[in-house]
Amino acid sequence: MMLKKTLIAAALALLASTGMAMAARTDIRIGLVLEPTALDPTTAAGAATKEVTYLNIFEGLTQIDQNGAVQPLLATSWTISPDNTVFTFKLAPDVKFHDGTPFTADDVKFTFDRLLAPDSTNSQKQLYVDAIDTVTVIDPTTVEFKLKAPSGNFLFDIGRGAAVIVSPKSEATNATRPIGTGPFRFVQWDKGSRVVLERNPGYWGKAPALEKATFVFIGDPATAVSALLAGDVDGFNNFAAPEAVDIFKANPAFTVAVGTTEGETILATNNKRKPFDDLKVRQAIAHAINRQELIEGAGHGFGVPIGSHFAPAHPYYIDLTNTYPFDPAAGKKLLAEAGYPDGFSTTIKLPPVPYARLGGQILAQQLAAIGIKAQLINVEWAQWLTDVYTNHDFDLTVISHVEPFDIGIYANPNYYFGYDDPEFQAIIAKLNATTDEAQRKDLAQQAQKRLADQAVNGFLFELAQVGVWNSKVEGYWLNAPIEGVVLKGIHWVD
Repeated sequence: MMLKKTLIAAALALLASTGMAMAARTDIRIGLVLEPTALDPTTAAGAATKEVTYLNIFEGLTQIDQNGAVQPLLATSWTISPDNTVFTFKLAPDVKFHDGTPFTADDVKFTFDRLLAPDSTNSQKQLYVDAIDTVTVIDPTTVEFKLKAPSGNFLFDIGRGAAVIVSPKSEATNATRPIGTGPFRFVQWDKGSRVVLERNPGYWGKAPALEKATFVFIGDPATAVSALLAGDVDGFNNFAAPEAVDIFKANPAFTVAVGTTEGETILATNNKRKPFDDLKVRQAIAHAINRQELIEGAGHGFGVPIGSHFAPAHPYYIDLTNTYPFDPAAGKKLLAEAGYPDGFSTTIKLPPVPYARLGGQILAQQLAAIGIKAQLINVEWAQWLTDVYTNHDFDLTVISHVEPFDIGIYANPNYYFGYDDPEFQAIIAKLNATTDEAQRKDLAQQAQKRLADQAVNGFLFELAQVGVWNSKVEGYWLNAPIEGVVLKGIHWVD
């Protein structure tokens, strides 16, 4: 009898352990190239913050889905006045922030009043300042926005990571201890290493499959490869070592998922600094650029050439890559006409992402061919944000702008490019105030042409999203219509 009981107990233990082994995992470790400088997307610039927080910790009134379409979120529905200037939103009831504070229309008003304030540091502030006149609380679940003019972008813009809703109770500490309404809540940030999130048990929407998510910061390509192969991370949405993709394509334990992004990779130019304030100098630089060489060398074959600041996947896109075709002789001639027959010396500040560091080396060689001697200066991400983005202390830099439909940044003369062109600003003002689709497309194409003609920046290529994942992970976004590694659809399969 004792032997029988022992065998039964052993069998039950074996069944239990087998069941546990077969159960799908509920945790995930995701590699990211850049570490955020802060965790509040309404104050911190840079995609790294939104990669961790967008639709995970924080939510907006609307959301952008993986197809780039606007969907309801904290606002479950809305009405629009006949003249397209008044938007009235009905809010989801019984929503709470992670600290238990109820979400109401007062939080919406607080969020946007804070965003519009003169001392706001929101990276997309100008979008909202130009559009919004007043925000009025009608009742706890109803809020009204009055716009300064009709807007074809408004519902999309309030779905950006820069416009997520924050609570006045926690906004002061969101940079290090973020509190939102999303499906995941913040647990810890080990700076230089990782950010840990866990499933929000009180989430108002559909509960995600994952119980825990850890974002691991790995900027070094070789370390990224090793981490995947060793199982230290379960995937990268944007792999740090595209040159090693073939290793993973040949391994059935992994899935390589190549999609599109909104990332215009550019040789950003300080248009307010000599000699780059001279159109002929910028045109010369444009003629020096061999885009295909950059795609092969810096993107390892992943990427699409661009001739202006616009994503090729967008229906408004036009191919302007031949505005200034690769022609070093033409570049030398233009430099001579600008008063630099022997060229000049400059610097290129490079943030710590592979496409920038590799791209900078290639661009330095291409510029040297027309007489421009470029010193490469490697900077860390926080330093890039301070020196280049905030203080405009740079000549040239290489960066991908991954925000969607962001051509309007060129209408802000105080943006770090320093591009101040009334003609372009007028085009964007019309675009923002237009709701007719055909007219919007025409204006967007006018804007693209103006930037291309003015050679405002060196327009290089559209960054691909090259994801490498454990083959048992599903539900990640193939494409990146907006900045973010959206966790709520990710799950493991047996």
